[in-house]
Amino acid sequence: MDSLTSGTLAGTGSFRCEECGYTVTLAAADALPECPNCGGSDFARASLFGTQRFDREPEPHAEAEDPEGWLAEARAEITEPGEYLAFQELGARRIVALSREWTRVGRSLAADVRFDDPTVSRRHALIVRQADGVRVLDDRSLNGVFVNGDRVEWQELRDGDEIVVGRYRLHFLRVTAVQAAASDTSGSPLGATG
Repeated sequence: MDSLTSGTLAGTGSFRCEECGYTVTLAAADALPECPNCGGSDFARASLFGTQRFDREPEPHAEAEDPEGWLAEARAEITEPGEYLAFQELGARRIVALSREWTRVGRSLAADVRFDDPTVSRRHALIVRQADGVRVLDDRSLNGVFVNGDRVEWQELRDGDEIVVGRYRLHFLRVTAVQAAASDTSGSPLGATG
């Protein structure tokens, strides 16, 4: 199969980086980006029947070097009890309060947590809050949703769980009134919310 390079208008479909095997999914008008995983520029059309597409574990991001320290800092910024998603975007920590029953995660303009990145499907995942718990659901994404390294269709979330959507790592945080009161006395303001 012929190799394509980044910047090429390659058409709709999935393309695999020939250097590291990372798969990106494109719409018809999207140009091939540099590989978000390794920065490579050579791609081949990915097969729907290949196993590497779904079995690859995403590469760690900056916060993965010290996940406990990063999560502790994110948790210290939260002053209200509740459930939150914390993640890094463009080098900045974002904390999003989960206050509604449904929170959409994806590339679509209608997404509540939006990532403008070809590794994220337009409708990638849903975070569902109900009386019996919080769950993440794969919303028919092409690259899948992973919780703590395992690909899932739906999964109940526990405090500290890592959710991988495309190349982004989101952390589910459940803050109790006691934790919020302790961080409130430290005078830490709540980080940027979306």
